[in-house]
This record gives sequence, C-alpha cells and structure tokens, in this order.
Amino acid sequence: MLLALRLRNFVNRLLARSGSTLITQALPAASEILWLPKQFHIPVQKQLSLPVLAALLVTLPVFVQAPLVRQQPMLAALFTFVLLAVGISKRNSWGNLLVGFSGSWLAGCLFWGWLRLHPLWHLPVEAFALPIAIAGLWGPWRQAGQFYLGALIGTACTDAAMAICGVMPLWPEVLAAEPEQARQLLAQAASLVIEPAHFLVVAVFAIAMLLTSRWLWCKGAGCRLVAACLATTLVVDGIFLGLALLIPKFSGLV
Repeated sequence: MLLALRLRNFVNRLLARSGSTLITQALPAASEILWLPKQFHIPVQKQLSLPVLAALLVTLPVFVQAPLVRQQPMLAALFTFVLLAVGISKRNSWGNLLVGFSGSWLAGCLFWGWLRLHPLWHLPVEAFALPIAIAGLWGPWRQAGQFYLGALIGTACTDAAMAICGVMPLWPEVLAAEPEQARQLLAQAASLVIEPAHFLVVAVFAIAMLLTSRWLWCKGAGCRLVAACLATTLVVDGIFLGLALLIPKFSGLV
C-alpha cells in the first residue's frame, strides 16, 4: 500500500510539472458501494478518473443493456430507478455520472424494448431528457448533464453515419427476423458499411469525432467527460461493426 501511495504521488508530481492537471475522483471501494460497515472498507481507495468511468458506462448499452432489454424490457426499464437512487444518494462525482447514465439507460430501454422496429424514433427517444441535461449544466448535477450530452452526441453521429450509408432501411428487417436470419441480415448490413463510398463516409465521421474529442479534452474537466463519451462511442461502434461482420451472434443486437 505504501508503495502504491508513493507511486501515485510521483505520477501526480510529474503531471503537475508538465502543466497538466490530474482529473481524478476518488471512487469508493466496493465495500462502500454496497454500504458495508466501515470496518470492512478497504483503507486505500483506488483512483479512477471520471473520463475512464464515463467510457466504461458508454460500453454498457450495446453489450449489456441490449441483450437484457430483448429478454426482459420491463425489468431493464425498472433498473433505471436503481441507478438513479444510487446516484442521487451518493452526491459525488461518480454518483452524478450514474444519474446521467440513468437517463441514457431509460431511453435505451424504451427504444429497444418497444420501439426498436422504428429507427427514426431512435434519436428522439434517446434525447428525451435533453432539456433536463442542458438545465443541469449550471447546477450541482452538471456532470450528469455532461455525460448525457456526450453519450447523446455519440449516438447522433452513429445514426447519421448509418443513415448516409443506407443502413437504416435494413434495421427493422434485422430486428424483426428470426435469430439465424437476423444474423445473416446483420452481416449483410455491415458489409454495406465497408463498401468504398460508405467506408469513406464512416472514416470522415470517425476522424471528426476523434478531432472533436481531442479538442474537448483540452477544454477542462467537464469537456473531458464529453470527449471520453465520443471517443468510446467510436471504439464501441468499431467493435460492433467487426462483430457484425465476423460473429453476428456476439454483437448484442440479434
């Protein structure tokens, strides 16, 4: 433990000398999250930056939420209140992220549970809490709003690229088909994306998202949350495309 503390202090000093600021938030140990008595708490807490935590949360809708909603949409939707309650009760930075994530989670449950055959509804449903998120940027829940906005912008970029590539009309067919046929249709849709003209569109969106993320990263702690969401969305989209092409059944969509 002493060695870990010394190493952390050494890294912090290096970052301070280079003019950077270490944007980290002490996250509670697992025992604290579970509200165990203090005698069970781990004395040395791990440091995890908020952008990293935001990035981890962005990965959940595709690989965890989508399969869950497909099997138990109501249960998944009700889990929103668990996320919201935990986030509000903690009243710290990672709690704020959970509050913002709960908005994205509920939107995903509503769409994938009941409206998934209507792709044009995807972005409006995902943006249902946009006014609240914008209003929260000037209050104690600003990190919740920043996370929600970052995730929403990433979703908008993905949907726009899909629409330009002509994938949207295939969306209802993939989701309405039987599992085996759905996997074949998903692979066909993914093949459409990597055609030269469409791949150029995807590349332009990817470069724009990367450059925007890099620009935001230099604008302060709040912008770093948005940057982390954008960059992670790009990575998740790339992984999803690869799985849809090679192993559709592991994509989380079908």
